[in-house]
Amino acid sequence: MVTLLYQISPSHHNNIPTPHLNTSTSYLNTSTSNLNISPQQHLNIISQHLNIISHHLTTTTSQHHIPMRIFHLITHFSLGGAERVAANIAESQTHGMEYHVVEIMRGRTAYTPKFIDELEKAGVRCHRSWMPDVSFHFLFERIAALLFPLRMLYIILRWRPDVIHTHTETPDLALYVFSRVFPRMLRCVKIVRTIHNTRLWTGLPRTAQWVEAFFKSHNANIAISDSVRDSYADRFGEVPPIINNGVAEVEQKDYFNTQALTNLNTSTPQHLIISTPPLGFCRLPEQEHLNILFAGRLEPQKGVVVLCKVLKMLAGDARFFFTIAGDGSQRTLVEQTLAEIAAEGKSVNAELVPPIFGLAGYMQSFDYLFMPSEFEGLSMLSMEASLNRLPVIANACPGLADTLPADWSLLAHGNNIDDYRRIFNLLPTADRDALTQQAYAFAKERFSVRTMQERYEAWYKAERSIC
Repeated sequence: MVTLLYQISPSHHNNIPTPHLNTSTSYLNTSTSNLNISPQQHLNIISQHLNIISHHLTTTTSQHHIPMRIFHLITHFSLGGAERVAANIAESQTHGMEYHVVEIMRGRTAYTPKFIDELEKAGVRCHRSWMPDVSFHFLFERIAALLFPLRMLYIILRWRPDVIHTHTETPDLALYVFSRVFPRMLRCVKIVRTIHNTRLWTGLPRTAQWVEAFFKSHNANIAISDSVRDSYADRFGEVPPIINNGVAEVEQKDYFNTQALTNLNTSTPQHLIISTPPLGFCRLPEQEHLNILFAGRLEPQKGVVVLCKVLKMLAGDARFFFTIAGDGSQRTLVEQTLAEIAAEGKSVNAELVPPIFGLAGYMQSFDYLFMPSEFEGLSMLSMEASLNRLPVIANACPGLADTLPADWSLLAHGNNIDDYRRIFNLLPTADRDALTQQAYAFAKERFSVRTMQERYEAWYKAERSIC
């Protein structure tokens, strides 16, 4: 037995499987009288093999401490519901989980450095893109996705991800393109994809066919709501599991301050004032109007056309003041609407400001949130508003109505202007405290951020490829 062990080189012992470590060591008691080696040589051999076993145990133990590496792919480090979901998952700080967030296009908004700082403080590694972000131009998003494979190859070779988790179409397309260029590089990686919207690949039917076949083949799909699941099943023939988005209650700060009020005294026309997000405020006691917040991308999905119709309908109405926080391709439409109101000699009761970082922490500075979205997946903003005690005026579209109680009285149907006229006329006499408590209780029961984190992490661990 000793002779056999002696003939095996030390390099072979590094590959001894763990069960071999339990092999009987009775040979240690074997008499050396019939062996052509000295007792000292025998002891040296035993020592050598004990060292090998010790090295193997040390190596095995250290491997058990390697964290699971999860890489989230997002469009950019900027404002967006999908980006917020990715951040909320990545900030879980669960032991044994190492989170990375990768942007496909380089975010360059005022929101970007604050977003990155938040993630890094939570221990999340952020990977910036080489591809510049040409805002709100889908062509550049497609180009970024096509150029992504080389960057993804570096990430895989450098970091060896266990899980790659994509959010929204541009990251989805980027990972699909990578799988076509380097098909073998993903064989040991678990693919997860969150479906955030009820509408996918608008105007791109062939792209939809290719990309969706890829994610379905990896059993990667997760829907964020019943509406998203049902719409995906109707179009692509698969019923994905559901993990609801989760949000948290946030310590509240006042939004308005003297800086914002001072801006009103400049020579800039009031309707064109673009102020920086204020840091603090004491609401004026004589203030009688209701503060209405619209926040989000100024894109068709968010109902910007309807917003402008409501602004015209309520122009000069001293009962309401609108804060419009956002940016996007339809920003010009909002500016034109405010300019037209001013040209008609009416009082402009609205202000356009940039996206507000940490918006959830300013919710209670406003009286109502206005969300005339055409469609949503499962609106993070609506859930954050309810959980932070800001009632929502909303279009009853799929993915938005799902975030509010079934008997919610502040819903318009089909973005009907007459419905909004009725709702806004009721607001000055509405029982806002009762509405606030109703929405809060509903969101508290259904949309816990920790529950969302735990469900995704269980999904990451399930049915993993071992290579």
